[in-house]
Amino acid sequence: MSEEQGIPEENRPINPVNNETPPFGPPITPPVTPPPFQQQPPFGQFGGGMGYQNLPNSTIVLVLGILSIAFCCCYGILGLIPAIIALVLSKKDKALYNANPSIYSLSSYKNLNAGRICAIIGLILNILSLAYYAVIIIMFGTGMMSDPQKMQEILKGLQ
Repeated sequence: MSEEQGIPEENRPINPVNNETPPFGPPITPPVTPPPFQQQPPFGQFGGGMGYQNLPNSTIVLVLGILSIAFCCCYGILGLIPAIIALVLSKKDKALYNANPSIYSLSSYKNLNAGRICAIIGLILNILSLAYYAVIIIMFGTGMMSDPQKMQEILKGLQ
């Protein structure tokens, strides 16, 4: 046991840098080295901003996703078309990004995800709208078929 420090030799802290015991205080930790710098490709090498390439259909997917939401009021049919196209294009672009994410910009990937979410919301709204109009037509049709004389009166009133 060391008389000057009052700590047994086997319990004394060891400096990991040079394997010596410090004269007093806690052990000295080695300096923390930052991770190596990852250099980005030079500007314009892959096209797009900051040296990265945009995903080919990210903007188109975003526009089609927004249009699918806007067209949900058109009897549910017009909005289905852009929603389905946007989902197909987003699946292809997502596979491109997952194959090699280092050459594509993060902003275009975020646009792709936003467009995909808009397309899913538009698809759901259009299906609900289509179902609503189908139920209205079925209810009106069955009501008219149950009373044919009333249907004739309504048709005469429309002429």
